[in-house]
Amino acid sequence: MSGRERIVVQQSFPAPRPTTNPYIVMLLDSLRSTPGLEVRTFSWRSALLGRYDVFHAHWPEILVAGHSPLKALVRQGLTALLLIRLAITRTPIVRTMHNLHLPQGISRRERALLRWFDRRTALRIGLNPTTPFPAGSAHETILHGDYRVWFADYPHPDREQGRVGYFGLIRRYKGVEELLEVFAGLPGGGLRLTVGGRPSTEELAESVRALAARDPRIAVRLAYLEDADIADLVGRSQLIVLPYRDMHNSGGVLAALSLDRPVLVPGNATTEALAREVGEQWVLRYDELTPQVLAAAIARAGEIPADGRPDLSARSWADAGRRHRDAYVRAIGVLRNGR
Repeated sequence: MSGRERIVVQQSFPAPRPTTNPYIVMLLDSLRSTPGLEVRTFSWRSALLGRYDVFHAHWPEILVAGHSPLKALVRQGLTALLLIRLAITRTPIVRTMHNLHLPQGISRRERALLRWFDRRTALRIGLNPTTPFPAGSAHETILHGDYRVWFADYPHPDREQGRVGYFGLIRRYKGVEELLEVFAGLPGGGLRLTVGGRPSTEELAESVRALAARDPRIAVRLAYLEDADIADLVGRSQLIVLPYRDMHNSGGVLAALSLDRPVLVPGNATTEALAREVGEQWVLRYDELTPQVLAAAIARAGEIPADGRPDLSARSWADAGRRHRDAYVRAIGVLRNGR
């Protein structure tokens, strides 16, 4: 198939809703504006009965999960049928590597289906230059785009001296409890910490509330944040801290940088590469989060000029659609050439 022919792509995500990940919305817009592509959002009817050239998966674990054991079993059966259909029709799977590992706490049946899904993948897309791929596998790197256009229509408040922020879903691995404890160890009445986001469990919510109640400088808003709320929280912060225990791809980091605020994150190959790309002063790293490390990062963030901006020129969405189209063409070729 040449790049000039129309490619019909079945995505694994449904039509976007107000709470849909902005990455998915911006990707869909980019793909739909790319000549030679027809993009379909997900439904089981479309995936199982529709005619398309490529199946593009993002979080395949969503396909096999359900809100009840019965719903999960039904969806797992449908996923098995989908994989059989893709094999029979020799339709390649392209997978964007949002996560590197299988989710924790899933059943053996879910694990088996996801491994089957992985074996059937013809081409993988990495969102940053440090994504590892299986030896000999076909892959492309298409950098995660920025959020500057996404947040352009919201007010951007001035940063407030001494204000630290965290935003996003609150899960155990994201280290919010650790951040609260470390911040409480900082002296000084001029510092403030704002935490905004929806906890994954009520138990975690109670833990966050209890830790925050110990320090009057900490404010928490444990609820889903609208885009305007994120723009306000990030804009008012001198520094955004995202202390994830395992950080590889983070839309939160790019959202903060798109709103021109520096981030403090764990040091690893991914965050080191990002710092080199956008500017060292914008991506501050640590080996262990301590009050001393946090205090030093707040001070360094305060040295950035008020009109400073990180270099996100490599993160433009302008070329994302074309590069995905090229990846789809390559995946079709991989399967046709006898993989």
